[in-house]
This record gives sequence, C-alpha cells and structure tokens, in this order.
Amino acid sequence: MAVGKEILTKIRSVQNTQKITKAMQMVSTSKMRKTQERMRLARPYADKVRLVMGHLAQTQENHGIKLLSERCKIRRAGFILITTDKGLCGGLNANVLKKFLAQMQDYQERGIETDVVCIGSKGLATCQRIGLNVIASVVNLGDTPRLELLVGSLTELFKRYEQNEIDIIHIVYSGFVNTMRQEPRMEVLLPIGRNTLEAAQVEGRGYNWDYRYEPTPIAVLEYLVRRYLESVVYQALSDNMASEQAARMVAMKAATDNAGNAIKELRLVYNKSRQAAITTELSEIVAGAAAV
Repeated sequence: MAVGKEILTKIRSVQNTQKITKAMQMVSTSKMRKTQERMRLARPYADKVRLVMGHLAQTQENHGIKLLSERCKIRRAGFILITTDKGLCGGLNANVLKKFLAQMQDYQERGIETDVVCIGSKGLATCQRIGLNVIASVVNLGDTPRLELLVGSLTELFKRYEQNEIDIIHIVYSGFVNTMRQEPRMEVLLPIGRNTLEAAQVEGRGYNWDYRYEPTPIAVLEYLVRRYLESVVYQALSDNMASEQAARMVAMKAATDNAGNAIKELRLVYNKSRQAAITTELSEIVAGAAAV
C-alpha cells in the first residue's frame, strides 16, 4: 500500500492548492467590481478636462506651452510602462511586455534612445533584467491607486519633454474590455494629438461657451494640460488594475477546475491501486488455502 499512501498524499496536496485558488478567485471577484467602478468614475473628469483644454487651445493659438509642442524628428523616446505588482494573473503582463519590447526593438534598430518610467514591479524587474534605462519607478501601489504617488515620476518625464530631451512619450498598459478580455494598448501621450483637441472642439459644438480666466488663459491652459496628462495616466492605471483582477479571477477559476480534474484522476488511480492490492491479497489467501 505504499503506492496508495503516496497517491493519498498527492490528493491532499492538490486539495490544499484548490482551496487557495478558490479563495483567490473569490477575492479577485470582489476586488474586480470595485476596480471597475473606480475606472468608470475616473472617465468623466478626464473628458471634461480635455473639453476645456480643447476650447482654450483653440482660442490661444500662440500659447507657447512646451507640452503642446510637436517635434519634427524623434531622437529620444520615453515610455510609461504600467504592469502589476503581483503575478498569478495569466498572460496579462506577458502580453503588455511583448508589445512594449517590440516597440523598444523598433526604436533600437532606428538608433533612437529610450527612457522608461515603470509603474508596477513586474515591468520594473523586466526592464532591469534586460538593461533598459529606467529613470523612475513606482511599485506597491496597493488595490487603490493614488495620484500623489505617481506625480513625482511623471513630473520628471514631462520635464525632460519640456527641455527637448525627449521627443515622444508612449504609455503602455492593459486595457479592460470585459471580464474575459483584456488587451495590451500602446498610446502616444505626448505630443497631444490634434485629434484629441479637435474631438474636444466637436463636443462643444451646438452651443456657445466662454470662460473667465484667473490669472491668465495661458496659465490656466498650462495647468489643464498637466491635469489632463495625469488623468490619462490615472485612467490607464485604473484600467490596468481592473484588467489584473479580471485576469486573476479567470486564471484562478481555471486553476481550481484543473485541480478538481486532477483530484478525480488521482482518486481513480488510487481506487485501481487499492483494488489491485485487495485482489492480490485474496489470491494469496485462496492459494494458501488450496495448498493446505
């Protein structure tokens, strides 16, 4: 019965693992609802800031704000890479890093240098392992993202853009589509595209708008640009957190189901082994009785 005891030990081990994955699935389900609600509530603020910024940019054509200026040639690129702090969420981080590294390779082949700001320990570990230039990082954000933790890293990157040290800034994250689908996304954060400003102007058509500025329109526009950029990064981080909980829930459900199937197979093997042992013992008893 040594084989049977080993199988029973494996069954108990898989059962313990199944309890853990089931608990993690339930926790992720609870957190996913909260992250989805946070993601939904973050969108109206970003939309209104973009609307007002588009109106101001339309009236103040000679604003001279460096964050709104475009570059003729890309000599150095910046990235904001958003990943998770924890694993066990399927291929979520792998898909984001694959898209990010593909763009990095393209820039390297073109001789363009890059700087990276990492949000999340998984992306930071990957960038450090392959030797990328990480200028700032934010890890251990917890379940609730806070903008004040991101401002320092983002300010450093935006400062380099204003000083013409960086010509383009990408943001890479996992976009939340639905519970079963999360897609890696790469967007150009700076320079702010004309489509963004034109879309804001289209939203304002059909009615007259006017503002009173304090202290000056340029100062207000410059403030709104920074708030808009921060809101876009916050929205991307909220999307990434919602994607993380959804992916973890699906991954843990699959792990729980696989553990259940493994337990069934082990029980079948155990029963066959036990039946064979009983048959052998009966055969030995019958043979002994016949010999007597």
